[in-house]
Amino acid sequence: MRTIAQTAMLALIIVSGTGSNAKAGEAEAKELVKAMSDYLAGQKTVSFAYDTSFEVVTTEHQKLQLASSGKVGMARPDKIRATRSGGFADVEITFDGKSLTLMGKDVNLYTQLEVPGSIDNLIEELRTKHHLPVPGADLLLSNVYDELMRDVVDVKDLGSGVIAGTECDHLAFRTKDVDWQIWIAQGEHPYPCKYIITSAADKSPRGTQGSRTGRSRGSVNGYRVIGANG
Repeated sequence: MRTIAQTAMLALIIVSGTGSNAKAGEAEAKELVKAMSDYLAGQKTVSFAYDTSFEVVTTEHQKLQLASSGKVGMARPDKIRATRSGGFADVEITFDGKSLTLMGKDVNLYTQLEVPGSIDNLIEELRTKHHLPVPGADLLLSNVYDELMRDVVDVKDLGSGVIAGTECDHLAFRTKDVDWQIWIAQGEHPYPCKYIITSAADKSPRGTQGSRTGRSRGSVNGYRVIGANG
């Protein structure tokens, strides 16, 4: 007959989603991210849908979550088209290796930036020159692993998780300024299914007054490889 302690332990395992084999070493966790990075780099043309949310903290210390959805189509090294629609925006972004076009569908306005080069160069310029964090864009780079592993000081393998019916490896990482988690599909196609970034400001018990750099969450749906590299 199962004791109360055994029942409680079983319930904890079910709720937490971790078992005796859930923990893996730091090296194994990094290998999973490296395998994902290599897989993504090998796909020359991909498309996927996504759901994302961004948390902000008001001056009254209230956390609000802004949700949106969209689609991304990408052809390496220098073509990308992305849409995002939500309560505050309905936009389409296109990049052709020469310029970036941002179309506001809800306001019927557009703007263009001259950004010659690759998708990697586009993301770097948006972040450094235009001071746009573009959270989640790390997963579009040609070398995802090097970017994600930069300044990592702590690694955890949290075992398996299921995102939209896909069994994934759930990993957590920390840097001085950011905590991030990623769920990577298991099997021959290790693509990212969910990605959460939490800034240092958001890790405090009450957040930072007026902060707009809180927690960014993203889930990928319908990841599809187009071409012969899948």
